[in-house]
Amino acid sequence: MTHAAAATVVRKQIVVEAPIERAFTAFTERFGDFKPAEHNLLSVPIAETVFEPRAGGHIVDRGSDGTECRWARVLVYEPPQRVVFSWDIGPTWQVETEPGRTSEVEVRFTAETPERTRVELEHRHLDRHGPSWEAVADGVGHDQGWPLYLSRYADLLMQNSQPADLAGLGDVAVASTLPHST
Repeated sequence: MTHAAAATVVRKQIVVEAPIERAFTAFTERFGDFKPAEHNLLSVPIAETVFEPRAGGHIVDRGSDGTECRWARVLVYEPPQRVVFSWDIGPTWQVETEPGRTSEVEVRFTAETPERTRVELEHRHLDRHGPSWEAVADGVGHDQGWPLYLSRYADLLMQNSQPADLAGLGDVAVASTLPHST
């Protein structure tokens, strides 16, 4: 793969001490609990972020005033192994309505043991965003992009001492955060 082709993909991964089903469920059903509130395209605060659990669904931010921002389309939903969604946010951090100018995020869940899961995130086709696609790559690859999401996801899984916050997730903890490649 050439350097230019490699630059159009951002890859991050983490290993969590959780069965694969719990790791997948936490990522999809609790996405709004680890998505940073400041990552907001609405003109009002986000009241909730909903990950619609099906191919053809969306990831939707709902504002405190009831407005909605559908910033991703769920392309593949295969619990508990993987989910793929579009990234419909362009280089100017506005919603992109042309599907051919959006990128894709694939998240794979692989059981390393019955109680440990590797979560691999690949944000690909970044060049589809057009002439300023590097701004998207820099944003999602930066510490405040996918690394922040995965860190907050890991923190959510570690909150096993607060069962009310983890309804149905059981006892889980993070094993380690792995170095990433871009």
